[in-house]
Amino acid sequence: MADTKVVILAAGKGTRMKAEVPKPLVKIAGKPMVQHLLDRVEQAGIDARPVIVVSPDGLPLFQAALGERAEFVLQSEQLGTGHALKMARTACGDAKGILVLYGDHPFIEARVMHKLVQLADRHSGALVMLTAKVPHFSAEYEGFKAWGRVLRDDEGKVIALRENKDATDEERAIQELNPAIYVFPAPWVWEHLEQLSNKNASGEYYLTDLVAKACETRRDIVTETVDALQVLGVNTPDELQRAEHAYIKSV
Repeated sequence: MADTKVVILAAGKGTRMKAEVPKPLVKIAGKPMVQHLLDRVEQAGIDARPVIVVSPDGLPLFQAALGERAEFVLQSEQLGTGHALKMARTACGDAKGILVLYGDHPFIEARVMHKLVQLADRHSGALVMLTAKVPHFSAEYEGFKAWGRVLRDDEGKVIALRENKDATDEERAIQELNPAIYVFPAPWVWEHLEQLSNKNASGEYYLTDLVAKACETRRDIVTETVDALQVLGVNTPDELQRAEHAYIKSV
């Protein structure tokens, strides 16, 4: 898997967490979230030294916490996930595939990462996408209501992503969600990152727009699906508490 580079996006401010450190450095079971994630990347055997995209003011804190386990690149302005990945281009060198992960999503399993990269190797040139299934939108799955839905045609092919706020009632009933974890073919993603638009309410560049581009151009999209709790994000103190509980149950 030497041809795949792991890029972990970790430059967000995470103001909803109300923490004194960047959100990926908030601890779960005594260890920063991003350390849990790095442990699993290491177990997967994909990339011995992943790239982590951080903010300039967060850099010293990440270096102190992680040392030489990762290579750091800076996202000086918070201009969205698409812009963050663009900042990592030089650090990714000649890698043929780019696995995008998030510093505040610590629970994705090593075997799942491994499977995504295998799919990318097997389906050369395809966009490989992780999707998340929920059995319902209550109890521990209630927080997933706000996630974007994955739309498929009658043959099961991904044809679109729909943000919750833009979805119809019928689309909101879809139980397959988009955690925005991808393996991109490198030449394709670097080319199309340059074409992303920020003409949206936030004025940011989004990786989800690359999926729309793949759908428009009929590029193959290959998916792997996991239970949504495996890709649980941690954005608020309440979610941190749920993540602690989920971690304790899993060990």
